[in-house]
Amino acid sequence: MDERRTILMDRYEIGRQLGQGNFAKVYFARNLTDGQSVAIKMIDKDKITRVGLIVQIKREISIMRLVKHPNVLQLFEVMASKSKIYFVLEYAKGGELFNKISKGKFSEDVARRYFHQLISAVDYCHSRGVYHRDLKPENLLLDENENLKVSDFGLSALAESKRHDGLLHTTCGTPAYVAPEVLSRRGYDGTKADIWSCGVILFVLVAGYLPFHDPNLIEMYRKISKAEYRCPRSFSGELKDLLFRMLDPDPSTRISISRIKRSTWYRKPIEVNSAKIKHDTTRDKVCNGEATTSNSIECSNSEETRGSSSLPNLNAFDIISLSTGFDLSNLFEEKYGRREERFTTRQPAGTVFAKLNELAERLKLKIKKKENGVLKLASPKEGIKGFLELDAEIFELAPSFLLVELKKTNGDTIEYQRLVKEEIRPALKDMVWAWQSDRHQQRNESVQGEQQLSSPLPPQQ
Repeated sequence: MDERRTILMDRYEIGRQLGQGNFAKVYFARNLTDGQSVAIKMIDKDKITRVGLIVQIKREISIMRLVKHPNVLQLFEVMASKSKIYFVLEYAKGGELFNKISKGKFSEDVARRYFHQLISAVDYCHSRGVYHRDLKPENLLLDENENLKVSDFGLSALAESKRHDGLLHTTCGTPAYVAPEVLSRRGYDGTKADIWSCGVILFVLVAGYLPFHDPNLIEMYRKISKAEYRCPRSFSGELKDLLFRMLDPDPSTRISISRIKRSTWYRKPIEVNSAKIKHDTTRDKVCNGEATTSNSIECSNSEETRGSSSLPNLNAFDIISLSTGFDLSNLFEEKYGRREERFTTRQPAGTVFAKLNELAERLKLKIKKKENGVLKLASPKEGIKGFLELDAEIFELAPSFLLVELKKTNGDTIEYQRLVKEEIRPALKDMVWAWQSDRHQQRNESVQGEQQLSSPLPPQQ
């Protein structure tokens, strides 16, 4: 992208920034050929490679190519440069539904209109074998006519990801919106799990706050598992009945989408002018001050490998890609080979740093903490290519789940590998959940012999 001219690949004129996450920025843009307004999601390859997000990006592309519906945000095309990946997306001028809810709850009539569109989109996705698994108001966008657009398919699962028991086995989603069977880490029906999330969203639309909320995450999980919530007195009897059936902690008796569509509350006529949607700002607003309601739980068990204790089972950034028709490997450069090692752990950062300090003392390594929180370890003896130095940096993937990166910054690579293999790995074995290089090796072995497509991008439909 020529930043001075704000022109991307001679095709899009880049405008204002619409949003920003840890690994991507979203900009408003205009197609230079037809003048169409779009949103362009710019993803930093370097950052996503460091934390293993490549497969999640592949998954998001394949899912969005598969799903075409008026209430699902459309992916127009995918482009790439040496350092960036670009998603060209439908522009949702109305922004996040969450922003509207935060201003005040909706009337049941207004909520019904949005809920109809949500159920239509989710029902369609399920018919294509796609389960969203992270439905929440923040992932529901609005176009200029206040029509709902379901977005963010990064945690979605395809029907092919079911095991022989017909169930999914990954804990994905956002805590306050996740079904109890998902939190329990048992196999679950993706259809029923999405229905639970839709029930939580419906409650939030009309109440203006979450049905399950507690500063203590364990207590919130308990409430979810028992479906402990209270409806405001203002809720109609028909709405209470529908919520009771959607927020059923037993997935086997939870209402289906077809029955939702036949429910009394759902079948009431929609009498809302989309241009005049109003909020009730006199009472409750969405409770979003706690990290537990806004941060996503990461996936807890890869569908790729069954019963392997060596794999990290809470890493949403390492979700497997089961859409075998798409090979995006040429979008990424392998920059993090043998010069760095990464592992996941459930130990707190303080414990990790203490263990590294203890290891440094035993190996007589110099150690100091840099300004950005990175721990630098250095050998006092000069090696073949100078003094061996490595940086230890910690990333928080989820509450109580960390990624630790050990990167060689100076010295001989073979000496570094020997240090890791003979000293660091044995010393840290009690606190390591999984070494990412072990997983990478297992994945490579599992895909040997599979046919690779020559095109780096999925075909346009």
